[in-house]
Amino acid sequence: MASWSGLLVVAGRVVPGWGMGCALLCIALGLLMRVHSTSRRSAADAGARQPPRVPRWMLFLSTAAAALAIVFGAGDDLLNGADYFVLEPEGPGGCRVAVRETSFLVMGGGEVFEVGAGGLGRRVGSWTVDDGYRPFRSGTYELDWGRDSGSLRVDGTGTDPVTRSDIPEINCG
Repeated sequence: MASWSGLLVVAGRVVPGWGMGCALLCIALGLLMRVHSTSRRSAADAGARQPPRVPRWMLFLSTAAAALAIVFGAGDDLLNGADYFVLEPEGPGGCRVAVRETSFLVMGGGEVFEVGAGGLGRRVGSWTVDDGYRPFRSGTYELDWGRDSGSLRVDGTGTDPVTRSDIPEINCG
C-alpha cells in the first residue's frame, strides 16, 4: 500500500514508495522462508500441533501482486525521469515538504507530499507544466512557512507556464 500512496524521507533523502515496497517484500519473503523451514523441523516432532497453513497459491498471488506494484512504480520513475527533492526550510513541528518531479515528451509535472516527523510522506497535491519544464530542478518555486502551516508556489517561465496546480496549504498536523 505504501508504494501506491506515499514515500519515506530518511536523513533528508527520499525513498520512493516502490523502494519501501521492495524492502518490505524482501523482509516478508525472508520471514516466510524462515517460518517454512521452522515448520518443517517442528513437523518432525511427534505430537506437535501445526499452525494452519496458508495455501501456496495465496502466497504466490500476494507475492506476484507486490512484485508487480514494485515493477510498475520503478518503471514509471525510470520512464518519466523522476527526480525527488526534500525542500528547505523545515516547517513547524518538523513538518517537511517533498516533491516528485517528472517530465515525458512535452509535458512536465509532479506531486507534493507532506512529510511528518515520522518521515512518512502523504501525497497532498500536484502540478502540470508545459514543455517538460522542471520548476524544482530550476529553482522556480517558493516555500513559505507561517506559524502553523506553509504554502508552496510553483512557477514556470514565460514559454513554459504552469498549466495546472492544486497544491493546498501544507499542514502536517
